[in-house]
Amino acid sequence: MADKKYESLKIENIVASGVIAESIDLVEFSNKVENCELNKKRFPGAVYRIADPKVACLIFSSGKIVLTGARSETAVADGLAAIVKSLKTAGIEPLKEPKVAVTNMVCSYNLGRTINLTKLTVTLDVENIEYEPEQFPGLVYRVKDPKIVILLFSSGKIILTGGKNMVDVKKGVDVIEKKLENIA
Repeated sequence: MADKKYESLKIENIVASGVIAESIDLVEFSNKVENCELNKKRFPGAVYRIADPKVACLIFSSGKIVLTGARSETAVADGLAAIVKSLKTAGIEPLKEPKVAVTNMVCSYNLGRTINLTKLTVTLDVENIEYEPEQFPGLVYRVKDPKIVILLFSSGKIILTGGKNMVDVKKGVDVIEKKLENIA
C-alpha cells in the first residue's frame, strides 16, 4: 500500500560529489579519454560525458568531481565505476575508496489534484514559503526536517529538491501531503 502512494514519484536528477583521486592531470586525462572536453579559458575543470549510464562529470585537477544527470542511485554507482576505469586507462591512479556521496536529488511528484496556491499561502507557515505568481508560477515551500525545498504548482505537480536519499524525499512528500489534507 505504501508503495502505491509514491508511484508518481520520479527521480529527475541526482548530483553527487566528492574526491576520486589525489590529483588529476586534466590535459593528460582529456587527451586519453573520449567524450572528455577541456577548455581552461571557459571552465577550470574537464567535462566528461558518459553514455551508459547517461551522466556528466565535472573533473578537477584537485581530484574532486561532481557527477550529475543520473536518474537512479545505481546510475551514480555505475557512473562512478566508469570514471574510475577511465582514470586507470589514462594512467591516473584513483583513490582506493573514492569519497563520493549524493548531495542533491531532484524528484517530481503528482498529487493527483489541483491546488489553490493563494489559499495555501494563508494556511502554511509564512516564514517557510515564497509565492510571487508574477515572477514564478509555483509556490516555494521550505521543509526544515528533512531539509527539502518543495515547488508546488496549481496543477498538483510538485518538484522536491535538496534530499540526499529517497527516504528524505518521501518524508518531504509526506510532510506536504499532511499540510494539504485540509485544504480544498
